[in-house]
Amino acid sequence: MTTDKDDKKAETSPLLLDRQLCFALYSANLALHKLYRQLLAQLDLTYPQYLVMLVLWERDDVTVSEIGERLFLDSATLTPLLKRLEAAGLLDRQRSRKDERQVVVTLTGQGRELRLKAVDLPQAVSCAAACDEEKMRLLKVELENLRDSLNG
Repeated sequence: MTTDKDDKKAETSPLLLDRQLCFALYSANLALHKLYRQLLAQLDLTYPQYLVMLVLWERDDVTVSEIGERLFLDSATLTPLLKRLEAAGLLDRQRSRKDERQVVVTLTGQGRELRLKAVDLPQAVSCAAACDEEKMRLLKVELENLRDSLNG
């Protein structure tokens, strides 16, 4: 038989699911990925592929290691993504002329054109999240600070 004291103790337990930052982030991430899956279907991209394209739309002609650094991905994860994007005709991969150990990634014309179709995605996400630009910016800064703290 539980008492009121037991109920209050359970409500303040540090192990309640609703008190976990990790679960709040995880469940928000699931919802965000579901939204992106729907939005990116029209571009025929997965979310990780979209992130690679964002890096390349920002700065073309970069090495695989530079893309990996920006996305916090290792080459074993990144290489299959790049191969699929190359097979789709969105980018090219070539050994660097300066250093053959490095692979340089460049957008194709089709990859550059896809940017025009993707330009409204951030606004669609903002609308779906019911956040204005400033709130989204502040949330992003807080999440980046959390990430940086956790990465040491």
